[in-house]
Amino acid sequence: MESSPGGPATTASDPFSPRREQHLARIVFTTFLLTFIASRLLVIFIMGRMIPDLFLHMGETHVHHLNYGIFLLSITAGILLFCPITPRERLWCGVAYGFALALTFDEFGMWLHLGGGYWQRASFDAVIVVGSLLGMIAFAPPLQKMKTHHWLTGITTILITAFFYVMLFKSLNWADKRIGPRLEELERMGPQ
Repeated sequence: MESSPGGPATTASDPFSPRREQHLARIVFTTFLLTFIASRLLVIFIMGRMIPDLFLHMGETHVHHLNYGIFLLSITAGILLFCPITPRERLWCGVAYGFALALTFDEFGMWLHLGGGYWQRASFDAVIVVGSLLGMIAFAPPLQKMKTHHWLTGITTILITAFFYVMLFKSLNWADKRIGPRLEELERMGPQ
């Protein structure tokens, strides 16, 4: 057993140690990014008829992948709340959580505005914000270990990131005007 500064004693196998939590946060972050990229590419390939229609249809209803994400988030939360799990199972819950977050926030604009097209700008903005928060959680040192230079670096990073977002959102507005109509046309012409 070892004593952590300012906290209770922990063991190397402690599933809630800061090192394990940061590793878990990195798994969630990576899974989130890869799932978002994969889902966007799959939709483009399906809409462009480069691969078969993999969309789930129930009668006349197209079941969007945000629904899969919501169900998977619910299942993951239930497992974490009500089941005793091992550290390895906790890692798999982290993978499921990152996967489900990406599926859900990839269509954020649709659930925010209760409909509309897949290529809504709100979805990109939401993924950027959620991805940034996950990245900060995954790579920041634990609060107990933060020194003055960490806080200064963090504040500077936040300011630079805010400036980057302003520039990014301006460029997304430009891209939305230039590329948006083509993506909407692709959606109209693709499988329904």
